[in-house]
Amino acid sequence: MRTLTLALALTLVSITAAAAPAEKEVLTAMDAWKQAMLKKDKAAFEKVFHPDLAYGHSSGVIETKAQAIQHVVGSTAQYVAVNLTDTKVQVHGATAIVTGKAEYQERSKDNKDSTTNLVVLSVWVKGPQGWQMLARQATKPTPPATPAAAAK
Repeated sequence: MRTLTLALALTLVSITAAAAPAEKEVLTAMDAWKQAMLKKDKAAFEKVFHPDLAYGHSSGVIETKAQAIQHVVGSTAQYVAVNLTDTKVQVHGATAIVTGKAEYQERSKDNKDSTTNLVVLSVWVKGPQGWQMLARQATKPTPPATPAAAAK
């Protein structure tokens, strides 16, 4: 029994160790996406977005790779910060599912700042180009219940 327990523990350690580098690679790809957002870097988007990208916005609009790139690069507004929190990466072979929260700080062409908070699910695949975003869906978080609503 002791040998079986030790064998299971070693297996779990090796699985965890193997997943950690892949998770770091996905996080690095996510950082490349974030930098592309901040710099409006078309070439970086071309690399980090999969050709079959489905990029879903919280409004319900779903864009192709070309549309998603044009949405950011062609915008008159500028992202001044993209803060990712509560990020969780689950790697399943050459596929990764990433969940978390995103805070987008944007400055309009007339220097008005706005902040958008989202909850985001993205799917990444690893291929010859490395980790690429295949799909993304964002939603606005549910606002906290007001005391009056909670009392009903």
